Amino acid sequence: MTGRGLRVVEFQTVEYVSGPLLFLEGVHGVHYDETVEVVTPDGELRRGQVLEVDRGRAVIEVFAGTRGLDVASTRVRLGGDAARLGVGLGMLGRMFDGSGNAIDGGPPTLPESFWEVGGLAMNPAAREHPSEFIQTGVSAIDGLNTLVRGQKLPIFSGFGLPAAKLSAQIAANAQVAGAEEQSFVVVFAALGITHREASFFRRFIEDSGSLGRTVMFLNLADDPTIERLLTPRVALTAAEFLAFEKGHHVLVILTDMTNYCEALREVSTAREEIPGRRGYPGYMYTDLASLYERAGRIREHGGSITQLIILSMPDDDITHPIPDLTGYITEGQIVLSRELHRKGVEPPIDVLPSLSRLMNAGIGGDKTRSDHREVADQLYAFYAEGRDLRRLVAIVGEAALSETDRRALAFADDFEDRFIDQGNANRSIEETLDLAWDLLEPIADSELKRIHPETIAAYRGRKPATSPNS
Repeated sequence: MTGRGLRVVEFQTVEYVSGPLLFLEGVHGVHYDETVEVVTPDGELRRGQVLEVDRGRAVIEVFAGTRGLDVASTRVRLGGDAARLGVGLGMLGRMFDGSGNAIDGGPPTLPESFWEVGGLAMNPAAREHPSEFIQTGVSAIDGLNTLVRGQKLPIFSGFGLPAAKLSAQIAANAQVAGAEEQSFVVVFAALGITHREASFFRRFIEDSGSLGRTVMFLNLADDPTIERLLTPRVALTAAEFLAFEKGHHVLVILTDMTNYCEALREVSTAREEIPGRRGYPGYMYTDLASLYERAGRIREHGGSITQLIILSMPDDDITHPIPDLTGYITEGQIVLSRELHRKGVEPPIDVLPSLSRLMNAGIGGDKTRSDHREVADQLYAFYAEGRDLRRLVAIVGEAALSETDRRALAFADDFEDRFIDQGNANRSIEETLDLAWDLLEPIADSELKRIHPETIAAYRGRKPATSPNS
C-alpha cells in the first residue's frame, strides 16, 4: 500500500496514545482519511490514517500498532493524500499482507496505477441486475441456494465449524458458466487467521492448480488488529481494478468478518465513542455496507464483483449484531449446522434456513437447466417434511408413522448422506441436478407435487452424471 503525497508536514504534538490510536494537538491542513507516517523514537516508520479531524485535533489509527510510542518524541508526517494501493495484473498468483505488501518471497509487483482503498462510488442507476450463474462445485449451494454473478452472499458459520475449508474449496473450484477460465479470478482476504490456517489456504489453492488466478491477502492473528480494518478494503480495491479496468469476473471471499467487527469495536472503544448493541459502534451497519456494496455489475463493463462473506456467529446466535446487520445488507445467507457437522456431513450446510434471494435470476434453461427451479423446490419440501418427522419420531416413535412418512424420513437421511455430504468433490451443476433426480427416483410421480408432469417425463430415470471428483 502506498500514499502518493502532495506535501509533507511533520508534527511533534502527540497528546496521548490509546490502544491503536494516536491523538495529535495543534495540527492544521489535515484531511480526513489521508495517509500519514508515524516516526517512532528509534526511527522506525509506521503507516497510519487520519480517522477524525476536529478544531486542530486529529485522531490517527496506526496500522502497525502503537507499542513503543511515547508522547514526547514520536513524530507524525502528513502526506496529504488518501491511502492507495498499487494495482496491476502482476498481483495474480501473489500473496500479500493486510496492507498490500507482498509476503510470498517474490519480487515487488509492478503497479500499473494507484487506486484509493476507500473504493469507487458505484452509481445505483448504472448497476446491472445480477443474472449469471456462478458454479461453486458445492451441491447445497449450486442446487438450492445458487450464487449469481454480482451478488453478495454471506456464509454464517459457528466457531469450530469448517467454514475455512469451505471457503478454500469454493476459491479453488468456482467458475462462471460459459466464461473463459482466464477471465475468472478469485480475490481471497483472510482476517485474523492463524499461521496454520494461512498455510492451509495457500496449500489448498496451490494443490488445486488455481493459484495463478488468485490474489491472496492475509492478515494473521498476531498482526496488528487495526490492520484488519484495512485488509478487506485493500482486497476490494484489487478486485475493482481487475473487474472494472481489466474486465475479469472476480469472486471476493472475505473470512472471517467477525474478526473485522471485533477490531472495529476495539477502535471505537479507544475513541471513547458511545457503544451500541453489545458494545459494537452504532455505525457498524454503515461501515459494513461500505464494504458489501462494493459488489455488483456496471452497465457497459464486462467485469463483475461477487462477494462470499464468511463470519462466525458468537454462540451460534443468528440474531447477534454481526450476522443480523450483515443479513440486512446482503442478498441471502448460507448457514452451517453444528448438528450436521457432528454427523460427519461435509460441508455441513443447513439448506432450510439458507437462502439466495437472487437465485431465480441465475437459473433456468439458458443458464443452468430447465428443471432446476422445480427440482430445488421439491428437494426442499421433502427434506423439510423429513426434518419435521424426526422431531415427531423423538416423541411418538417410528412405529406410529405411515408408509408415506417413512419414505419422507428416509429421504431426509439420504439427502444429507448423498446430496449435502460431498467432501472435497467438485460437482458440476449437471451432476448436482442428476443426483437430485436419483434421490427422487423411489418416490411416485403423483407425490412430486412441485414438479410439472412434462418435466418429470423429460428427466425421470436419468442416470446421475459422474466425474473423477465425485
